[in-house]
Amino acid sequence: MNLHFRQLTLDDRHSYLSLMLHAYAPIREMGIHFDAATADLAQVSQHLQQHGVYGLFVGDRLASSLTLRYPWGPLPGPFGLPHIGWFGSDPDFQGQQLGRKMLAWVEQHILRDQFKAPAVSLGTAVSHPWLKEMYLQRGFQPMHETDLGKGHITLYMKKILDAALHTQWLARQKQEIR
Repeated sequence: MNLHFRQLTLDDRHSYLSLMLHAYAPIREMGIHFDAATADLAQVSQHLQQHGVYGLFVGDRLASSLTLRYPWGPLPGPFGLPHIGWFGSDPDFQGQQLGRKMLAWVEQHILRDQFKAPAVSLGTAVSHPWLKEMYLQRGFQPMHETDLGKGHITLYMKKILDAALHTQWLARQKQEIR
């Protein structure tokens, strides 16, 4: 299987929209409102322009994608850290661990190597039957729940990527609060 990773651009908007709608179809059927589940071409184009969106390709086909929202961007996460959003894999590739490979690649090559990020966060619906468990298995820890007005309760989770950097980051956060 010929796998490669790269950051997506506006030129990828059609294949990206197709992937998100296909990957999030089960979410729509569950009645959970994630923005990626009902995106249109204009929303996808804006999303690609405002965030870091990375793709895993099988040959020339976009098979998995993950977005990083930046603390300085228009939709920062809750902790002042890079925040994962719009994460999905094409169900046609089910069982091939492409989502796991996508997450591992972004964590290593983007978050650790490029951003030197101490940690990363994400949010998921408490009512989703398996996402929380999947993220727990990938090293994320529950932080808090909140109602964002989307019809479900969001669970925010955080994964420490570098313990020493995270300790330093926490100390700076405490100083800024004072």
